[in-house]
Amino acid sequence: MLPLLTLMVSEESVSWLNYPGLELWKFINLAIFLGVAIFILRRRLREALVARREGIKAELLQAQKERDEALARLAEAEALLAHLNSDIAALKEQSLAEAELERERLRLATDKELEKLKQQAQREIETAAKIAKQELRRFLANRSIELAKESVLLEIRPEDDARLIGASIAELRGTKI
Repeated sequence: MLPLLTLMVSEESVSWLNYPGLELWKFINLAIFLGVAIFILRRRLREALVARREGIKAELLQAQKERDEALARLAEAEALLAHLNSDIAALKEQSLAEAELERERLRLATDKELEKLKQQAQREIETAAKIAKQELRRFLANRSIELAKESVLLEIRPEDDARLIGASIAELRGTKI
């Protein structure tokens, strides 16, 4: 092919083709090499590019899905935050109502316990009064007996003593004097 080319081109115009370092045959050789390399590598390159494109599409779809999920979670969190103040207020009201009910229950329990204590104290007072009355009666009876003995001992004369002893003996014998 080169000899035919040289015939068609005159020698003057071919001088640039033979410039040292820039020969035409080097460019033609490079073009052929690149053509063959592209032809051979085109399938592999195309497959690699298609695989890369599909990978990028899958990553974009996954990223879109994750973004949608994150937006949904964000909307849910914002809804929860929006209801948070009302939930807190409801909890405060509920806890105040429960505290008031507990306070009332404790007050009633305390009143009931106080009433029981009052009744118990009243019973203890009544029991102590009965015991004190019994002790006082016993004391008065014993004191009366002691006073009677003393008065009898002070007022009894020897002839009364002899007559009482005789009466007691006769009583024991069953006869009267």
